[in-house]
Amino acid sequence: MERREKPFALKNAPMEYAPANELGVVFLFAHVARRLQFRIEEIRPQFPDCIAYRRMGDSERKTRIEFEFRSSSFKIHRHDTARCDVIVCWHHDWPDVPKGIEVIELKRYFGVSRKVWIQQAIRSQWEWLDEHDRMQWALSKRATPGDVLLMYKCAPVSAITDVFVFSGKVITRGRAGWREGWTYGGEVRRICHLGSPVFLDDLRKHRVLKTASFVRRNMQGVGLLATEYWPYLHDMILERNPADRKRLNDLRPDKL
Repeated sequence: MERREKPFALKNAPMEYAPANELGVVFLFAHVARRLQFRIEEIRPQFPDCIAYRRMGDSERKTRIEFEFRSSSFKIHRHDTARCDVIVCWHHDWPDVPKGIEVIELKRYFGVSRKVWIQQAIRSQWEWLDEHDRMQWALSKRATPGDVLLMYKCAPVSAITDVFVFSGKVITRGRAGWREGWTYGGEVRRICHLGSPVFLDDLRKHRVLKTASFVRRNMQGVGLLATEYWPYLHDMILERNPADRKRLNDLRPDKL
């Protein structure tokens, strides 16, 4: 079947577009292996896919590598975690990966944009949000290190009040305290607190942002992705908070 969605264009890569399968992951890894201090000994059809040696100071360590398009496929395939040291993937979507396994997410090496998320904070979380610059926070399973998190205080405030980033550290899995089921999370780090918040009513009046699904859904739901609207949100945030321009410089739309 013909692919209708155009994949991400890559930068400084031997492929024009992002891979769509495990073979593409293997191909791209070959082009960064040396940079990551790997010397490949064998690529093979059985598990684990690759045997390599990794430079560690003045010595080398034997490393068993499994290639996956998504890191979570390792679990789906029921691979033995005791027989693997590293998962090389395109997309890391397995927050509770065993501690003994390192995950190398290749998209970080080929200029693929970071994502921007709307993260709801209910009233019982406001004090925690206001008092901590680093904390654990529930995230979408699709979130990856470096993603931008726009913290939205729910009603009665109904406004984006803070900008954080997902540091990628200490990813956890546990029971959600505000709903049934499990939640995924990780360490997030504050970039700035917005002295002049961006209110939901402001978004509803914006000529473009009013069409965004997260606005039409009144900021409700899990995993509110706002990446394509970041240029407009970024401009609105800076217009109201010019003193935060330097803090937000690394998150400019042209840098993500």
